[in-house]
Amino acid sequence: MQPVTIYTTSWCPYCAAAKSLLREKGAAFTEIDVEVKAGARREMMERAGGRTSVPQIFIGETHVGGCDDLYALDRRSGLDPLLKG
Repeated sequence: MQPVTIYTTSWCPYCAAAKSLLREKGAAFTEIDVEVKAGARREMMERAGGRTSVPQIFIGETHVGGCDDLYALDRRSGLDPLLKG
């Protein structure tokens, strides 16, 4: 499986929903809390083309986007192949 990185905050319901879907898919992920790790929000914004909202999800080097983007990708059957690489 491809490495998955998800930028989050502890109180974000969209972050929880995205992590839930990734767990359902059996995907291990690295979670980076932008409120805890110094410089993480800046890093996320650079990787995500300036997007400031959480979650921001990356599968391999592919920027998936946020929670809605992740679920949309799954609905059109694109999530599983991307996870498998």
